Amino acid sequence: MSGSIRFILNETEVEVRDFGPADTLLDYLRLERRLRGTKEGCAEGDCGACTVLVGRLTGGALVYEGVNACIRFLGSLNATHIVTVEHLAGKDGALHPVQQAMVDCHGSQCGFCTPGFVMSLYGLWLANPQPTREEIERALQGNLCRCTGYEAIVKAAEQAALSRPSAADPVFGGREKVAARLKELAVDETIVIERNGERAILPASASDLARILAQEAGATIVAGSTDTGLWVTKQMRSLSPAVFINHLPELQTLDVTEDGMRIGAGVTYAAAFNAVSAMFPAFGRLISRIGGQQVRNMGTIGGNIANGSPIGDTPPALIALGAELTLNGAAGPRTLPLEAFFIDYGKQDRKPGEFVESVFIPRPARDSRYAVYKISKRRDEDISAVCGGFYLELEAGTVKAVRIAFGGMAGTPKRAGAVEAALLGRPWTEETVRAAQPAFDADYQPLTDWRATAGYRQLTAKNLLYRFFLETSGTPQELKRYAEA
Repeated sequence: MSGSIRFILNETEVEVRDFGPADTLLDYLRLERRLRGTKEGCAEGDCGACTVLVGRLTGGALVYEGVNACIRFLGSLNATHIVTVEHLAGKDGALHPVQQAMVDCHGSQCGFCTPGFVMSLYGLWLANPQPTREEIERALQGNLCRCTGYEAIVKAAEQAALSRPSAADPVFGGREKVAARLKELAVDETIVIERNGERAILPASASDLARILAQEAGATIVAGSTDTGLWVTKQMRSLSPAVFINHLPELQTLDVTEDGMRIGAGVTYAAAFNAVSAMFPAFGRLISRIGGQQVRNMGTIGGNIANGSPIGDTPPALIALGAELTLNGAAGPRTLPLEAFFIDYGKQDRKPGEFVESVFIPRPARDSRYAVYKISKRRDEDISAVCGGFYLELEAGTVKAVRIAFGGMAGTPKRAGAVEAALLGRPWTEETVRAAQPAFDADYQPLTDWRATAGYRQLTAKNLLYRFFLETSGTPQELKRYAEA
């Protein structure tokens, strides 16, 4: 076993032995390395002031992604390249094209959020030579500015795109060298770091993960840390022993077949986006509204399922598609319908020592209809008040198959069984849909909280069924308009 993690910080190779499982990258950068261009704003992955780039070898390629350092734990960073804003300027002090564009376009006022914006724009600049306005705005979803306004920052992104990466760029110019160094830093043995009685564990493989979980009662599995990060920064909870899994290649597979798609538990939203959007466009549009880009670069679909939140975005969408979940552990794998995984509030069908291994999504039937609707107080970077998934198959205008699932309506993500029964075998007409709407009262008894009242949630669910009917019954022009809304 190894007792340290190693990574590259800007130009320096670093080995860290003394850290706790809840130590964040942000605190390490600011307190240990005195790299204070990375700011703490919200400490929950919302404002983007702490954005840095993390490079990792994925499928043999070196990929850089913006992440929130405030909720990214040190234990997840073995064999990575961490790039902070201090690394961008030239040796002679000349600003990087992205930084210069922010100056030229007056994209900064008080300046607190500026380093985070620069790093998000830098990640976009490296990956996309000709970003559209929509792509720029999507890249900036996870960055908040309270004084400048976003138009100047968007213009800075457009100006920066006119200059392309060259050998002089601190990341682009050294990719091959960095990739070779990261390959050397990767280890095929378990890493255990202990400090003050708390432990961070990095399994060597998925089978090693099963062994560790069988031995470590109460261990916290950490994948993207977009949820567990807040356990630490907002609730001051202990994670020990924390078992980090974001480096395990066995959990990062995504396979597309004639039957459907299997997504490993460690696959991030960003990594799954293109494949999911191609097979399930409505699900892809939902992913683009989960957090900001930094959260999507960190968070995993498997983690969103495993934490069992009744307002998690992906379970309703997946349940409506008839997804199946595979769990694994010392006793071996087992598969169950995703809807059966959620037993009660805070309770899932996961035996001691088991972990989520993958989720399988069947390919939709030809000519089936599918939609997902997320209702939140703001469009981007917000948690759902209500999230509904709808799947429909028709035969000669009659409902042949239907699955409807909602989050935010019960203690778990839950199917609308009574509504489905009211629709099945009946003509897909407004009369049928209107007659089925009252069945929501039998399926759900939602709560009132600060996101929405019970009455609002119930009415919204009924109206979303009607919206789904309109979207699947209109002219091609109307369907296109609804799909783009």
